[in-house]
Amino acid sequence: MQEKNKVNRREFLKLSALGLASLTIIPSWSMNGIRIAPSDRVVLGFIGLGQQGLSDFSSFSNCPGVQVAACSDVDSLKTERFRRKIQAWQTTQKMVIRCDKYEFYEELLNRKDIDAVSIATPDHWHALNVIHACQAGKDVYCQKPLAYTITEGLAMVRAVRDNKRVLQVGSQQRSSKEFIKAIELVQSGAIGHIEKIYAKVGDPPKPLNLPEQQVPNNLNFNLWLGPLNDPKVHYHPDLCPPISLEPEQNEQLWGAWRWYSETGNGFTADWGAHMFDISQAAIGMDGSGPVQYIPKGYNGTKYLTMKYANGIEMSEQPYRDDDPDAQGIKFIGSKGWIQVARGFLACSDPALLKEDEKKTGGVKAGEFEVSSPHMQNFIDCVRSRKNPVASVEVGCGTNTLCCLANIATELKRPVKWNPATLSFVNDSEAENHRLYYYQYRRPYTLPYYNL
Repeated sequence: MQEKNKVNRREFLKLSALGLASLTIIPSWSMNGIRIAPSDRVVLGFIGLGQQGLSDFSSFSNCPGVQVAACSDVDSLKTERFRRKIQAWQTTQKMVIRCDKYEFYEELLNRKDIDAVSIATPDHWHALNVIHACQAGKDVYCQKPLAYTITEGLAMVRAVRDNKRVLQVGSQQRSSKEFIKAIELVQSGAIGHIEKIYAKVGDPPKPLNLPEQQVPNNLNFNLWLGPLNDPKVHYHPDLCPPISLEPEQNEQLWGAWRWYSETGNGFTADWGAHMFDISQAAIGMDGSGPVQYIPKGYNGTKYLTMKYANGIEMSEQPYRDDDPDAQGIKFIGSKGWIQVARGFLACSDPALLKEDEKKTGGVKAGEFEVSSPHMQNFIDCVRSRKNPVASVEVGCGTNTLCCLANIATELKRPVKWNPATLSFVNDSEAENHRLYYYQYRRPYTLPYYNL
């Protein structure tokens, strides 16, 4: 495996311990004609600068009072692309023009002038990024799913609360009108007692089958791997989609690390962090979850099925017959049903919806990734110190659900879980599964976790 011939992480940590000088505080500025006082300004740093990082910036750029001071990525081309976009935006907004670049995110976290960070790294980096940000006194916007494993999510909850930080998970459907309305209808009893939920998210991860290729000079792939402790993981451009600056060409696909079990949790987590998440919110299970997970194919089970202690069953199956592959949710109650997806909301009783609440057709892939209301909620909470709509506990509960679903799928049998004690029920095999806990690659360690 090729490694870049530059300072390694161990050497950097020694340097970092010496401390880094903070930069001068940026003065007040105006946005869209509104002058922002320094006390109201929120200065952001961005960690992870691929397609999702760019999309998140696009949303944050619409929030009054936001400035961007720095960015970090293991790909130097993506870091430079991001810096150029930030400086162009700063120019149009008549701000101070400055966005410093870092390969090691710890250097960015040492900046005293940065209030919060937006994290859009691969899932296996989320835990360390978030925990270190909290320890550095930064509030955090972290993309979904919250973590790669169950114990990482639990450690992140402790880090956020112990350091009194604000964390918003990038489950932006929590801030979308059609999902807010669906949750409201379910919780008001509009369709009676909920009996079943169909939540279509997609397939679980598959084994990594990409051939190894030469690492480009602009990518520190050893740093991209970070804590991943699997020798089978090697560089392939699908994992880290390449770009070019001259001529400018952006990524041609989303990072495929999502779809492989060695580096991600498949559609189960990628879309489960949206659809399972909304399902949990609607039935009052935020921070909790199902008690039993039955994988697809077990004793003829047609769909992955999750059972709650109150009798509700949620299955990973189509939510509408006319579009069986579309991601979405169907709540089935004793008095009717509700279907909801991005850009879509329908009820068995049309009278439950006002005319402007009826949505049809859905949203094209990628069109929904810009969600300024969700970012604005985060910025508001940075100022107020209140919990955002997708808090760390919300993200941890949904992440745990997704990991447990994949554990049951890989073990090819039911798995029982106690949400109150956060433990398996008499299942040592599941306890030893990598999605519960795995030993990080040296010298990385997971803070806030005691085995």
